[in-house]
Amino acid sequence: MNQAVDLDPARVGELLAPDVVRHFGPATIEHLVRLSGGASRETWSFDVVGADGSRRELILRRDPGDTGSAGPEGWRGGKTAYSLDRETEAELQRVVFEAGAPVARVHFSLPAEHSLGGCYVMDRIAGEVLAPRILRDDAFAGARATMARQCGEILAGLHAIDTTRLPAGLTRMPVRALLAYYRDLLDGISDFYRDQTPVARPEYHPAFELAFRWLEQHCPDAAPAGLVHGDFRNGNFVVGPEGIRAVLDWELGHIGDGMEDLGWLCVRAWRFGQHQHPVGGFGRREDLFAGYEAAGGRAVDPKAVHFWEVFGTLKWGIVCQFQAYKHLSGLIDSFEHMAIGRRACENELDLLQLIEEA
Repeated sequence: MNQAVDLDPARVGELLAPDVVRHFGPATIEHLVRLSGGASRETWSFDVVGADGSRRELILRRDPGDTGSAGPEGWRGGKTAYSLDRETEAELQRVVFEAGAPVARVHFSLPAEHSLGGCYVMDRIAGEVLAPRILRDDAFAGARATMARQCGEILAGLHAIDTTRLPAGLTRMPVRALLAYYRDLLDGISDFYRDQTPVARPEYHPAFELAFRWLEQHCPDAAPAGLVHGDFRNGNFVVGPEGIRAVLDWELGHIGDGMEDLGWLCVRAWRFGQHQHPVGGFGRREDLFAGYEAAGGRAVDPKAVHFWEVFGTLKWGIVCQFQAYKHLSGLIDSFEHMAIGRRACENELDLLQLIEEA
């Protein structure tokens, strides 16, 4: 079973240095520090200083833990069915960068068997990533006024990328496959509580069951399949006073219905308390849809986006439970994951409200 292994900065620098020299030439690593945030991946900031004094500002995105040890497959091992390994995520990010989307340039990736585990190195984009600051600080007032439309424009570009250019590791996840996956995930976690914890009974979530039934009854018509970011939301953006500078965290990229990204962006959890602005806490759905269509995206059906908002709320509720499972099962030792698990109940209330609004 994989166990999280915390490496101190000195050890990370020691393991990373040979590959830095291999890719950049004679150079040293400075200011290596692990950044806060990110419940499933480690993010390290560092500078590479060349022999000529040139400086590159970079990010290391790394799988935590001893990736060389065998562990359970699928969700029991702590990964979603379509979660990308770091090499595939890096490859996807390269494709998106070449397509002109706002994303950091990837310099190199390392395989899971590397001493650092699966990881990759990319440019560090200056800006703010903490959603509460983006939503409240005066410095980002101008950005907030344009971000909803900008999100639509960015998503239209992502969804237009030729799927033949995408990495082979991306999974096709049409709507019914996604519903089946999260149905199995919820049932599996329930069985875990019944069979392997002192609770000794299944988990009961009537609001989740109602949401599954509603989603089955309201599945949208088949849509063109394309790249889906999978976690396009406030908190995964690098933002400056002018707006979004880069989109982060591509590990849930897959092929499916692009409306999934629009609905996920509108999920209540990503408004961080600014519920008067349904798009990420900063904007209106109308501006999101207008930006998407103006940038070449297909005509947006608000009912289809509402469907995906319901789906996203159900998904996040189950993922909250999944995060707690990772700790309780011994996969990791993380108070943060346990705290996220407590938020499942918020999504039950959100689902009831969304279904009533439909």
